[in-house]
Amino acid sequence: MAAASPDEKVLTLLSKSSHLRHLKQIHGYLIAVGHAHTQFFAFKLVRFAAIALSDLAYARLIFDSLPSPNVYLYTGMITAYSSGPDPSLALHLFRLMLSRPRPRPNHFVYPHVLKSCFYSSHFYFMKSVHSHILKSGFQDHGVVQTSLLDGYARFSDLGTSRQLFDSLCERNVVSWTAMVSGYLRVGMVGNAVALFEEMPEKDVPSWNAVIAGCTQNGLFSEAVGIFRKMLASFVVPNQTTVACVLSACGQLSMLRFGKWVHGYITKNDIEQCPFVSNALIDMYGKCGSLREARWIFSTLSEKNLTTWNSMINCLALHGHSESAIAMFKEMDCEGCEPDEVTFVGILNACTHGGLVDEGLDYFESMSKDFRIEPQIEHYGCVIDLLVRAGRFGDAMGIVRDMRIEPDEVVWGSLLNGCRIYGDAKLAELAIRKLLELDPENADYGVMLANLYSESEKWEEVRKVRKLLKQGGAKKLPGCSWIEIDSEVHQFYSGDKFHPRFKDIYMVLEGLFGLVEL
Repeated sequence: MAAASPDEKVLTLLSKSSHLRHLKQIHGYLIAVGHAHTQFFAFKLVRFAAIALSDLAYARLIFDSLPSPNVYLYTGMITAYSSGPDPSLALHLFRLMLSRPRPRPNHFVYPHVLKSCFYSSHFYFMKSVHSHILKSGFQDHGVVQTSLLDGYARFSDLGTSRQLFDSLCERNVVSWTAMVSGYLRVGMVGNAVALFEEMPEKDVPSWNAVIAGCTQNGLFSEAVGIFRKMLASFVVPNQTTVACVLSACGQLSMLRFGKWVHGYITKNDIEQCPFVSNALIDMYGKCGSLREARWIFSTLSEKNLTTWNSMINCLALHGHSESAIAMFKEMDCEGCEPDEVTFVGILNACTHGGLVDEGLDYFESMSKDFRIEPQIEHYGCVIDLLVRAGRFGDAMGIVRDMRIEPDEVVWGSLLNGCRIYGDAKLAELAIRKLLELDPENADYGVMLANLYSESEKWEEVRKVRKLLKQGGAKKLPGCSWIEIDSEVHQFYSGDKFHPRFKDIYMVLEGLFGLVEL
């Protein structure tokens, strides 16, 4: 039987390798037999180091040892960097490639360079790459065109992105989805859905893009509706789909439909990966079914940070303060390091339970023990904790010491405390700050006018009302929703857009008549 060739021997050894020391032995063997600079073997080694071992440093060492890497080696190294922890390294290598007489970039290189521009926040470098594409004649390659329009869309330059999209001779599902995602990213949901409806072919990622976009933009009912259309179109959802829909169900408190989705996951053997399990815990928790949330939590053999955060936040949301704190301590014992979201949950738990001293200890522990810089959400929680306990002096001390400008949540928390404890002077300050942040919100102006009215400051009342009329401030309508037969009906104050608004108003008039009787 003939002996294996060097090509076969190296490929066989690589297929059986699983550690850096194995790769080094193979690399050493190639050096010994004089094949270390052979482009074919070098490409295999670079690819194995970068993809199989995720060791970009050793991959680059092999790459730099070559006197003249070919275009495939550049592509392999740039691709690895673009998906790595520091995508800017892909841009540095691309610059090095351009500085050399050969090889020249091809249509496989440019998509990964454009991707790295976004993840490195280099918009102007992306524009220069676009110019280079035009000069080198690769602008008509479909994969390059799609990468360009996706790049501009990611940087919110939808004008250029749409021009590129409209200029495409052949549009595939990837280019359609990139454009739809671009609109969703900047909140232009109407444009996104209209474009999505025009798509000649829709795959699972395109459906996911619209469902996730609606959820991220607060259009939870619409997300559920699109999911229903997806099922009616006989498109089988995946893990990303169900995770997004469960998030929407949690926000709408659609427990019945959320349970149906859970059943669908089980019946259709959709793998309950960590983010699906976390979505289920979050959905059940937000819908008030803590027993189901706890059961799913207890069945998980491996719990990641998001799992712990979901459970802590669910418990805090429903006032189970002691249980949330116990969960936090259990998490710490398991060796899971908390993050910013964990402390929002634990501070909320302390607020709902009136645990002022414990809450202040956790707030101090954030930066002292875990080196987590408090964000506006943490300040809002601790200020709410203090004002509920009537400790306005301590609350104002934190406001003064904040390294971030206080937002509506901070001043709103102070205002609520002032109402409870009757601190008119601080309430006036809080309302004025709220008006500065949102001058078009008539609710704040009405609050200030009512405050002056209670203090019999009639001249101030007149000034505030005049200011509201001149500024054209609008009162935000109240909103409520109800789930009937797994469908969410949403209502606004004075709403006439609901398809059955006439029937609703007829029933209301009948109820008013009964009240008068």
